[in-house]
Amino acid sequence: MSLFAESDYRGMLIMKSVLVLMLLTAFSFGQDNPNLTHAISACGPLDTHFDAETSSSHETAQPVATKGVVYVVEEFRRAPGELGNPTIRVGVDGAWVGALRDKSYLFFSVDPGEHHLCSSWQSHLGRLSRLKAFTRVTVNAGKTYYFRALVTYATSGPISSSTMNLDLEPLDPDEGQFLVASYHLSDTRAKK
Repeated sequence: MSLFAESDYRGMLIMKSVLVLMLLTAFSFGQDNPNLTHAISACGPLDTHFDAETSSSHETAQPVATKGVVYVVEEFRRAPGELGNPTIRVGVDGAWVGALRDKSYLFFSVDPGEHHLCSSWQSHLGRLSRLKAFTRVTVNAGKTYYFRALVTYATSGPISSSTMNLDLEPLDPDEGQFLVASYHLSDTRAKK
């Protein structure tokens, strides 16, 4: 073997070893990552599923002096040709409070203080059921807070591969009130 070929061979072995080490590190990091575990703890049990329908109600809540009210509105920016409507579960501090479907909203009361919110796509398809979004809110008694669970569709690359995205974002109170007035309350039941 010439010196040049031997040098290339050693370099290739080193690169392969580094790649294997990086992959093993990434795998073990994802398995025991306390930050990942903490974030997911904002959701409810992942095996809980809901039936969600849009009701004809526009029911709203007024905050009481000792609690705050949180609204979550689902908005689905439909892909061209997309036929279905996603079901998005909503959780707070480790418990599901309901689910959203087809431009609906839900609301719940919480005590003052910091709360961790989660939205999770409920699907039998693995790639969609992994979609989750998180945020936190510091609630003051007597106040109302608005969030949007936003489902979007994106294409990228020369082959036009497509992905679905889920975000959970705070809304300006005026926009939140407008969306709640424009949409219907979600009617949610846990599946048995």
